Amino acid sequence: MKEDDEEYEGNLDDILHEEPSAADSTQPADGLTSEIENRQPRRLYEKEVKVMGVYEHQEQGLPFASRESYFVLLRDNQGRQVLIWIGRFEALAISVALEGAAYDRPMTHDLLKSVVDRLGGRIERIVIDDLWQDTYYAKISVQLNGHGVDIDARPSDAIALALRSRSPIFVAEAVLEQSAKESEET
Repeated sequence: MKEDDEEYEGNLDDILHEEPSAADSTQPADGLTSEIENRQPRRLYEKEVKVMGVYEHQEQGLPFASRESYFVLLRDNQGRQVLIWIGRFEALAISVALEGAAYDRPMTHDLLKSVVDRLGGRIERIVIDDLWQDTYYAKISVQLNGHGVDIDARPSDAIALALRSRSPIFVAEAVLEQSAKESEET
């Protein structure tokens, strides 16, 4: 499936916000998923991105504890970039995975990958599928016993997990466009 290489002519927002039919419903019978996991599927026109690195940003003039902030930089094959602000521990988790380093004991993301692996599952991909009020949203797609499950996650955790499992990372076209627009305004 090569949807991300297809050209689309028309209003992308109309496609992204179209109302799905009843046949598109993916609500599980158990009713135990969160509201965000119950969102109706929509066409995202996803683009694969690569993690370019994790960076530290220091603000001068602020108290020491609040002057450090971190971000992960993603880039698609057209050179468009997405900068996502993350916490110190998330920055460490992503950096460790990028460097291929390992600790004597598993970190949280290593543990989660081991649990999925030992249960016979596979982390297929992650998708950063939304940006709302400066907050990015992501999904981790897991394949288990022939069934696909999308799990809501913070992008930083999803990225750390994708790097450990060597799974592809995608960003919705609308998120790429909105992120580019916001970076031009700043």
